[in-house]
Amino acid sequence: MEPKNLLDYLEMIPDPRVDRTLRHDLSSVIFITLCAVLCGAEHWTHIEEYGKANEKWLRRLLRLPNGIPSHDTFGRIFAVLDPDALEKALMAFVRDFAGESVGKHIAMDGKTLRRSFDSAAEKNAIHMVSAWVYENQACFGQVKVTEKSNEITAIPQLLDMVNLEKATVTMDAMGCQTAIAQKIAEADADYVLALKGNQGVLHEEVAEFFDDALARGFEAEVACYRDIDKGHGRIEERTLWLSRDVDWLRDSNKWAGLSTIIAVQTKRTVNGNTATERRHFIASGDKSAKELALLIRQHWSIENELHWTLDVVFGEDLCRVRKGNAAENLSRIRRVALSILKKDKKAKVGIQGRRLKAAWDHKYLINLLRL
Repeated sequence: MEPKNLLDYLEMIPDPRVDRTLRHDLSSVIFITLCAVLCGAEHWTHIEEYGKANEKWLRRLLRLPNGIPSHDTFGRIFAVLDPDALEKALMAFVRDFAGESVGKHIAMDGKTLRRSFDSAAEKNAIHMVSAWVYENQACFGQVKVTEKSNEITAIPQLLDMVNLEKATVTMDAMGCQTAIAQKIAEADADYVLALKGNQGVLHEEVAEFFDDALARGFEAEVACYRDIDKGHGRIEERTLWLSRDVDWLRDSNKWAGLSTIIAVQTKRTVNGNTATERRHFIASGDKSAKELALLIRQHWSIENELHWTLDVVFGEDLCRVRKGNAAENLSRIRRVALSILKKDKKAKVGIQGRRLKAAWDHKYLINLLRL
């Protein structure tokens, strides 16, 4: 049967518990947790208190034969819950209400859950890599970086989870790998990848090319786009130069679809003090200088709209949940909650105001969850 609403999607998640311990329905536990996080809860104790305060309302929607679970029960269930199964159900729900990622801008970047480390158990802090679809303002997938590894191993898994058709994927230098470029190209998508020292030879070649072009007067050799922002005593001038001449690069044949090398210079003047920075990128496809400049700027929305909000509004960096899979699973709940809140364009308040409105108004919360 095709899922019709959030509860139908949650019913798809396999229950990892043995039969004798099933005092509380799994989908109900996850639903209460998501509602509580939407409404401002940050810890299991908050989630238990939310459930108790709203038990009468929740009973209209859920099977609660044994009432609201204790905070310890919430913690135990999320500690053993399979993160991949939770992710699959939640992302299907997100695509249902947020739309597809086909032809969109997909920014990928990682974030560490700083308080999730457990020194007694010799467990490092969890690092999650997320796929943020700019036009949809929603997170379309998350993957945990395994212990003693890095984002390079997680990114291919994340690429498999998102529909990349006709999309443009942007990443920082960690994702600038030939295998990752190949995977994006095979999915009929384009990429814009930042260059740094991890691609030493390629970075040096591109940097030297633009240094030489600038020194000789580059307008006849490369395309250029410039824009200026002013406000609050700050002037920022951004200039992007690109060249389609890539065949001379030593390893150009190793980068699937490589068509463009890029330099972006940012000149910031604050209180009379000016600082200049230049960054370099490679790209596939045939986008104009203006389009590439916009994509590079938009990439930072994953930091500003996702990671910053999770820390400042949802208190993610301060959360000390760490047992088993609990930190990873609660991280996934937060990202879905943020995507749900961002999708509402009617409330004339910010994310924190929408969380409060959801806590105060059951009708508004039901509309958010599309029940």
